[in-house]
Amino acid sequence: MTSLNVKKGDTVVVLSGKDKGKQGKVLGTVPAERKVVVEGINMVTCHVKPRKQGEEGGIVKREAAMYASKVQVVCPKCGKGTRIAHKIENGKKSRVCKHCGAEL
Repeated sequence: MTSLNVKKGDTVVVLSGKDKGKQGKVLGTVPAERKVVVEGINMVTCHVKPRKQGEEGGIVKREAAMYASKVQVVCPKCGKGTRIAHKIENGKKSRVCKHCGAEL
């Protein structure tokens, strides 16, 4: 199992593709595939069949997973996309911004 620099709940900016420059919140990660699902980004249409009686079917828009390398974490202090550095203090490992050193 591999680890990602991006975690669930992080705000990220998209670096490439049709949604380049857009920001969104990470809804989930798939570490085995090195992918993330971002709110409102990489929307696809799915044809849903009703499974239960009374349930609606039809065409639904939802977020699809995208490669984690296409997104960058947004620093809450400087407001820009940043690479992540790791700092170890008192035996605890934390993620920090490469630009300003703020904790993420």
